[in-house]
Amino acid sequence: MSTPSAPDLPTTRGALRASAYRPRSVREEIRENLEGRIREGRALTSSVLGYEDSVLPQLETALLAGHDIILLGERGQAKTRIIRSLVELLDEWLPIVDGSTVRDDPFAPISAFARDLVAQLGDDTPIAWVHRSQRFAEKLATPDTSMADLIGEVDPIKVAGGLFLDDPHALSYGLVPKSNRGIFAINELPDLAERIQVGLLNVLEERDVQIRGHLVRLELDLLVVATANPEDYTNRGRLITPLKDRFGSQIRTHYPEDLSTEIAIMHAEAALPTSPVPIRVPWFIDDIVARVSHVARRSHVISQRSGVSVRLSIANYETVVANALRRTLRTGDAAVVPRVSDLSAVVQSTQGKIELDTMDDQEPDQVIAALVALAVRQCFSEHVTLTEAPAIVAAFRDEVVVHTGDDLADQAYLDVLATMAPLAAPVHRLAGDDASPGELAAAVEFVLEGLYLTKRLAKDAAGPRALYRTRDRS
Repeated sequence: MSTPSAPDLPTTRGALRASAYRPRSVREEIRENLEGRIREGRALTSSVLGYEDSVLPQLETALLAGHDIILLGERGQAKTRIIRSLVELLDEWLPIVDGSTVRDDPFAPISAFARDLVAQLGDDTPIAWVHRSQRFAEKLATPDTSMADLIGEVDPIKVAGGLFLDDPHALSYGLVPKSNRGIFAINELPDLAERIQVGLLNVLEERDVQIRGHLVRLELDLLVVATANPEDYTNRGRLITPLKDRFGSQIRTHYPEDLSTEIAIMHAEAALPTSPVPIRVPWFIDDIVARVSHVARRSHVISQRSGVSVRLSIANYETVVANALRRTLRTGDAAVVPRVSDLSAVVQSTQGKIELDTMDDQEPDQVIAALVALAVRQCFSEHVTLTEAPAIVAAFRDEVVVHTGDDLADQAYLDVLATMAPLAAPVHRLAGDDASPGELAAAVEFVLEGLYLTKRLAKDAAGPRALYRTRDRS
């Protein structure tokens, strides 16, 4: 994304002094802008759903208090997105000494370069303007992250050019000093080697840095926000206690607490395939896909230490729609409408996003199929009142069977409706009054699968294809 062009703003230190510009620290800037948002009734961020009454109020309190923050949560809980959204609380433009690598304040420079330039030029010192989108630096902590990456190092090229090793001009700054007057974020903080964590102590407490024993003190002005997995943070002890103590606020994130929030996130984040015909996803498919993640988060077979990311719901939603599109391209149906049989495709999008926590010899695809079946049964039991169930079951008399599958055209299900009168009323209730053939087909499958999972029909299945029959058949 390109950076906006700076408007007509002062270009020298003297012109900046004569303007209405008032220097503020990053924390003052964020606090005052947040205060304005709260007074106006605007949310801290609109890019995160499900945290309106839990995480976001705590985050607002921490920012108003001027704290450095650590967000604790399993994977897929929008921690990184929350951190990135804090950029919205910065002023749109910030004046710096032109050419400074640490965004020196024209009136309080901290680097040797800027101090020398201001001493030489005074109010003629040139000013550059930095957009708020450039005032955010993010680092994924890894065991091989070095002190030079975060803090800085003596630049051998500058030394080879004639500078002495102890000359502050010979320093090459790392991400932390370059984040001066901005926000520095570090993800998975416990993965940093302990000696590197020690190097961050002064940054958080004293706001200064030391590089290779240089007697250099940079009065850094920055907000530090970190993320960590609770398992690493609390159980393994991989975050050293003094560093943990430096964070003013610790905020616990969580997964969506209700299906409606999970569904809203799925709709907002899923990148659905382009289709030559309309895509219509029945409400019960939305419910089931979101519910798969919820039942997985409560399953004793799934490792809860690593969590079940919201990305699972998003990926499964995309996969189910894509599988329905694949069928539609072959059958020529008028719309892409996912069915229960399309849920078999989520095995490929689920396997890499869950970790099994069992000593059994269960295959991952069997575990995933069981999760999907449980989600379908819960959705059916909670939302479908089927007074016609006895009549539908009775319609499977003698040798009557119904074939379903992710390769059948919509018309095959309409033929079933035409021959099984008891199915018509519940199917139309589920699909709606103006339902398309595809939506009716999806509702037929849902009713049949619900009757099977509630033990009123029998089913012979082979992958996405199934045959429903009476349970009384020998």
